[in-house]
Formats: sequence, structure tokens, C-alpha cells
Amino acid sequence: MTHEIAQFLAQPVVAVVGVSRTRGFGSSALAALRRSGRQAYPVNEGADEIAGERCWRSLRDLPERPTAVMVVVPPARALEVITECAALGIQHVWLQRGAESDAAVELAREHGIALVHGECVVMYAKPTGIHRLHRWIRERRQGA
Repeated sequence: MTHEIAQFLAQPVVAVVGVSRTRGFGSSALAALRRSGRQAYPVNEGADEIAGERCWRSLRDLPERPTAVMVVVPPARALEVITECAALGIQHVWLQRGAESDAAVELAREHGIALVHGECVVMYAKPTGIHRLHRWIRERRQGA
């Protein structure tokens, strides 16, 4: 999956579906992707604005087409997001832990989408704090 992670992180325009009105994980993922130099758009089907920032209700509403999508929603909703990605021709999807399911993984594969799942984006997109340590430990274990 290292290849898929690198491909995802190489994408210049990313949408984060599931950014919340509170300080949920979607907001952390959005911030991490922005820190790593990507144009990252917040998407929440129930909000036009979050924390004083413009938010979009769907991928179709974004001012430009993302080349990758981070999914931070419940598994049932993740199926809808993957279907939308396939319809829009988006080829890189990251199912954050908690968004993944066997059905979502299978649907992405059926559509030929390069998929990352079972990994935390905050560990890879310019990690800070404890996530930097987690990444270091993981890299040492993989190298051993």
C-alpha cells in the first residue's frame, strides 16, 4: 500500500469529505493535507461554512475537480462517496479508519480507484507531534 499512499500524497488537489463542524478528525486531516502543500477543500453535505471557512456540500460543487479524495464518514456514506468519485473520474481515494468497510474497498476496486485504507493520513502528510513518532516507529518496524 506504500505505492498508493505515495500516489495519493502526490495529488495537488484533494477534497476531504466529512469535515465536521466540531474539531473532528476530518478537520485534522484537512489541516494535515494543507500543511503538506496540497490545495484541500472541505466537504460536508450539511454545511456551507465551517469555522468561518467556505465548505462545499458535494464533490460536484467544488470550484475545481480534486484529483484525490479523503473519506472521513461512516462506512455506509463512504459507498456513496466512492460512487461519486467514480462518476467524476477521481482515481485516488483514502478511506480513513472508521470509513472503511469490505463493501467500500470492493466498490473502489471495481471502479479501478487507487485506494488507501487501514492507514491514518495524519501519519503521512507532514506529521507533527505524536503522529510523527508513530510514523517513525512504523517505518522502523517495516524496515526490520
